Amino acid sequence: MAAPFKDANKLNVGKNFIIPAPPTFADPLEHRAFLKFRLAQAYRIFGKYGFDEGVAGHITVLDPIRPDCYWVNPWGIHFKLIQPEDLLLVDHRGKIQENESGPSRFLNRAAYMIHSAVHEARPDAICAAHSHTTYAKAFSALGVPLDPLTQDSCAFYEDHTLYSQFRGIVDEREEGLAIANALGSKKAVILQNHGILVATKSIESAVFFFISLERCCKVQMVVEQAAAARGLKPRLIDPVDAASTWEAIGSEVGGWFNGIPEFQLLEHEEGKRFEYVPAP
Repeated sequence: MAAPFKDANKLNVGKNFIIPAPPTFADPLEHRAFLKFRLAQAYRIFGKYGFDEGVAGHITVLDPIRPDCYWVNPWGIHFKLIQPEDLLLVDHRGKIQENESGPSRFLNRAAYMIHSAVHEARPDAICAAHSHTTYAKAFSALGVPLDPLTQDSCAFYEDHTLYSQFRGIVDEREEGLAIANALGSKKAVILQNHGILVATKSIESAVFFFISLERCCKVQMVVEQAAAARGLKPRLIDPVDAASTWEAIGSEVGGWFNGIPEFQLLEHEEGKRFEYVPAP
């Protein structure tokens, strides 16, 4: 059985949808513990979907106690193995915090360069996710943004950008700043010849929109290939309809709600749910 929603509060999404509200925390230590638990789950979900590529890829979440720091995976541990106690707490200078971090103190320099720039530029973006997934990599090589071809792609209508540069592995601060600048106020950026990055206000929405964007990249390539084979042009959704669809499925809270089933399924498969035990 799926875990019930913690809070009884409800939210209106779009014009006609009512959904549960995200949980809130009075205790910052409990909030931190929950975010670490959720972030580790997010990595295992990415691993389940095959979103790993060797030691590349990273998801970060801002710390609720020290907003100048974020949690990230230790470099070189498979996504499917990540647990809360493995995570590293890193400041925006790339310094691993000794007292809070897990035992493996290897930090992916590209993760630091990209995510520190994104979190500094976008303090509203609690979570940022980036990896080298198959269809996003393929689509990014076209150097074009996503079209409003389907209901699902409308979640990114006028809410994603294209970073049309590739300068190799991100190991300099200037490149991280350029990616953050390209992202701007949007929730996603397609990194040409590289992959995708999603930045949102919750771990759940970041996971959902990342999965959805990967699938939308695949769908657009399939549609374009099928259209070319028939001598046709893909039929785009009208801008007014695309915008109204975004209001229903592209909002932050909509992304959070759509992401919840991924975590429910993982908890069912693993038999492990969040339980907070205060330190003595």
